[in-house]
Amino acid sequence: MTARGWLLRLAATGLACAPFPANAEIDGHGPDAWRVTGVAADDVLNARVGPGTGYPVIDSFAHDARDLRQVTCVPLLIAGVQEKLTRAQREELPPSWCLMRSADLSKAGWVRQRYLVPDGPDAAAPAPVGDAMIAEAVNLVRRLYASGGPGAAAASHPLDPRNAPAYFAADVVAAMRSRPLQADPLFGAQDFDGSYGEPTADADQPMFRGMVTVNVEIVNFGRRHTAVFRLRADPAQPGAPLRIFRIEHDGWSFP
Repeated sequence: MTARGWLLRLAATGLACAPFPANAEIDGHGPDAWRVTGVAADDVLNARVGPGTGYPVIDSFAHDARDLRQVTCVPLLIAGVQEKLTRAQREELPPSWCLMRSADLSKAGWVRQRYLVPDGPDAAAPAPVGDAMIAEAVNLVRRLYASGGPGAAAASHPLDPRNAPAYFAADVVAAMRSRPLQADPLFGAQDFDGSYGEPTADADQPMFRGMVTVNVEIVNFGRRHTAVFRLRADPAQPGAPLRIFRIEHDGWSFP
C-alpha cells in the first residue's frame, strides 16, 4: 500500500480528534469541519506523509479548502494532558501538526495546525493575530531586500541609519550609528555576487513568545546558506512596530 493510500485508510477510521486550544476546545469534541487559512491565493497547503517538514509532500489542499475533517494532532493536548503541563512546558512543545482529510476521503495528509481554523458561519472571519504578524514580518523582510539588494539606491538604502528605523529595532539602529558595518548583514559577506530567494516564515517555528522568524536562502559566489531574521515588536518606536532585532548567518550574527 502506498503512503497516500495508508493515510487515506487511517483517516477513514475516524481516530479521536484532539484539537488545539488556539482554535477549538481541548475536550476531544472539536468542530465537525475545518478550513484552510493563511495561505496565499496562488499557493496550496502541503499535506505530508508525517508530522514535520522532514516528511515528503504527498498531497495538497487548496488555499481556501473547506469542510476538512481532523483525524488527530500531535502533540496530543487533550484536556487530561493539558492540565498536567505548566505554561513553560506547553510553550516548549514542538510545532503542532494535524492529520487532515477531505470530506470525500479523496485527500489526506499531515499539515501545520496554524493553517487551520474551524469551518462554519464565521468562516469569513479574519486570520488569527499570530498569522497576521507572521505575514507582516515576511513582507518587511521582502521590502528590506527590495530596498537593499544589488543596485539599490544609496539614498533609500535600509542600512543607512536615516532609513533603518523603518526596518530595524531602535537598539540595532543605534549600533549602526556607533560603529561601521564590517559586512552586509543582508547577505552575510562584504561582497555579494549571487542571488537570494523569497523570504519565508520558518517552517518549524514561525513565531515563539512574540518573536517571528523569517528565512532567506542566499547564494553568494556559489556558496549557499540561510539568512535567519528575528523580529518582534519594538516598544522604543512609536506604536511598537514589528522590527528586525537580529540577523543570523553561518558563523556570525548582526548586531
